[in-house]
Amino acid sequence: MDSLKEEEALGSRTTHQETATAAAGVPNGRSEPALTEINTNGNKVSAAKERKTNKKKLRRKYWYLPKIGCLKIEQDEEGNFDAEVETIGEPANPAHLVVMVNGVIGSADNWKFAAKQLLKQYPRDVIVHCSTTNSSTLTFDGVDVMGARLAEEVISVIKRHPSVKKISFIGHSLGGLIARYAIAKLYVRDLTKELPQGNGDCRTDVNVDTGMEEQIKSKIAGLEPVNFITLATPHLGSRWHKQVPLFCGSYSMEKVAARISGILGRTGKHLFLTDTDNGKPPLLLQMVRDCEDLKFMSALQSFKRHVAYANIRFDNLVGWSTSSLRRQNELPKRRHLSRDEKYPHIVHMKSSPKQDSSLDAKVDGCKSVNMEEEMIQALTQVNWERIDVKFNGFKQRLLAHNTILVRSYCINAAGADVIQHMVDNFLI
Repeated sequence: MDSLKEEEALGSRTTHQETATAAAGVPNGRSEPALTEINTNGNKVSAAKERKTNKKKLRRKYWYLPKIGCLKIEQDEEGNFDAEVETIGEPANPAHLVVMVNGVIGSADNWKFAAKQLLKQYPRDVIVHCSTTNSSTLTFDGVDVMGARLAEEVISVIKRHPSVKKISFIGHSLGGLIARYAIAKLYVRDLTKELPQGNGDCRTDVNVDTGMEEQIKSKIAGLEPVNFITLATPHLGSRWHKQVPLFCGSYSMEKVAARISGILGRTGKHLFLTDTDNGKPPLLLQMVRDCEDLKFMSALQSFKRHVAYANIRFDNLVGWSTSSLRRQNELPKRRHLSRDEKYPHIVHMKSSPKQDSSLDAKVDGCKSVNMEEEMIQALTQVNWERIDVKFNGFKQRLLAHNTILVRSYCINAAGADVIQHMVDNFLI
């Protein structure tokens, strides 16, 4: 069994449950004899080999967490995995599904540390799903395509876990935008005829009247929406005002980057708001309004809690302004920032009140409308908890973007307190 690299931080140790289980099915724990069976083609095959082939479809790993139980990770052949805690003698029916979404060139493995910390804190309450539906080069397919794929994946996960009644999303970088699109797809979806009894308040034997329709609309995939959390997500895109620190604030470099954004596929065009080929406004601009078929803002507002974690420096890919949903002149002065005693890398926490001013500009209005300002005004209609993060040291000059989620514990361990802050404040 693979060893757990983050063992020191979790205080966990690997168990031999799989080995014991395998031995339990054989007298005296001896190796299984090489039995033969006849397959569909009439050929003799090894029964042990046949079972080994079937095991590849769903791999299970277990780790023991002191005072909690066994951490079970199920991974399918596509790389998606669910993580939950199992306790011997007690039924495991977690009611809260947490969906974690990776960023560009990311994968489900990026979330292993965060997932284990969340399960360690809430072993009886949550099941964590880490997705690779949009992994590696698939992250170049565009926010809309990836959001639709994620929505379908969430539906399949809910069907596998009929006990869940609540849902939360955690997205890193581009994953935050993918999650925003996916919840709009799930917000209008009527699952009363798709799901078995046990998912939220949806039932297969209920006639959907007007009241029930309103009840469904206030949910995401039929579940109660709770937390919507993003870490270093470019909510305003990557086009203006030093939104990509790698360009050092150079207007010329930003202009060139916008022109060649197509090298990152449709995703690049979406991030730099150059996707106007069909006469429609850029996708990120559409995503701050309720469209006829996709209720982007209604879906986002349905969550009880909205949190935006943002690196104030050393993040070369996503700027402080776009990830914290602030205008440049609203960013706190660094000399006024103070560190949190419990979480040393958290330096500024502020809850933003809803904006009273109404948004007069239309998404399909004239081109002179400042798109960045329109996105800020619309997105700040939602109450956001802005959590500012500050990493120090030469090492973090290149790693801050991934350190904020502890992508790899041996490299990004400095972000462990940020993940702990997220876990401690997670609304169950």
